[in-house]
Amino acid sequence: MRKPKLVVLGGGTGTFMVLSGLKKYPIELSAVVSMADDGGSTGMLRDELGVLPPGDVRQCLVALSRSDKLMRELMNYRFTNGTLKGHSVGNLLLSALEKITGSFDVAVEKASEILQLEGRVIPATLDKVELMARLDRGRTIRGERAVYEANLKGLRRLELIPRSRANPKALRALRDADFIVIGPGDLYSSLIPVLLVPGIPRAITESKAKKVYICNLMTKAGQTEGFGVYDYVRVIEQYLKGHFDYAVFNKERPSEDLLKRYARKGEHFVDILKGDKKNTPGKNLKKSTTYVGGNLLSRKIFIPPKGDPLARTLIRHNSDRLARLLFRKLIVHTL
Repeated sequence: MRKPKLVVLGGGTGTFMVLSGLKKYPIELSAVVSMADDGGSTGMLRDELGVLPPGDVRQCLVALSRSDKLMRELMNYRFTNGTLKGHSVGNLLLSALEKITGSFDVAVEKASEILQLEGRVIPATLDKVELMARLDRGRTIRGERAVYEANLKGLRRLELIPRSRANPKALRALRDADFIVIGPGDLYSSLIPVLLVPGIPRAITESKAKKVYICNLMTKAGQTEGFGVYDYVRVIEQYLKGHFDYAVFNKERPSEDLLKRYARKGEHFVDILKGDKKNTPGKNLKKSTTYVGGNLLSRKIFIPPKGDPLARTLIRHNSDRLARLLFRKLIVHTL
């Protein structure tokens, strides 16, 4: 029996977590990665060297690596002082390989060989792009990091500039997939940017693969305030121009202490029962979408590594629980 082909789309820690769990199962894995990142080490390398963003690609490479623990830790190691402060070794390696080979695509292939990958990592586009949010009254916000930190009230649309072309490898992987998984991840700066690459949404919707969305655990102040699971699905389907077969969500509430810490920032637990009541299944959403809930919360409190200049979420999915749910409830029963 052949291994089912599964493609995960996104970028950042959410995609890392999904891949880390699923690589333990008999699945042929691919990751199609957003190329809009411009924060932290990635942003500095883009500005100073003119390279494509290595950060999200690096995380996916580490997640799928079969190399020993030391090698994986080396890829994620960040310098804490000196002129390299804030940079990770993996980001520097990918940028150096791009300079040597003249191609970021080849750089990813060579890094995959070094790390003995259990799967494939595919940049969504090989063009240099920037994320832009267009708001009402002609206001604009440029850059993935700026969009991530902004209040997006009055958002009209997101776009990538200049117009890009999809990586043919990404389109092929999506068309050949048995399952396509989007999320979890920041809605407007990690997930939707992948769907802004021309050709990607169409490849997803035309694929015979089952489409799965994994919902976030917590809302984001100024962007997804008041959202329930249905609201996340509704927004991302607008950019996908299609529908999901499954939407996976967490049922387990974090501790009251953590919830209070998030509430102070205006962020709250994503509940299946909350959000826009007009968007309950059977109305604006596809009736055949199956909502699958589980206790998917990690019991560990995430502590950012030394030298990491970016703010990170404290509440995260448990990668093993999520992978088990995806494999046993969806993949095994669908094939």
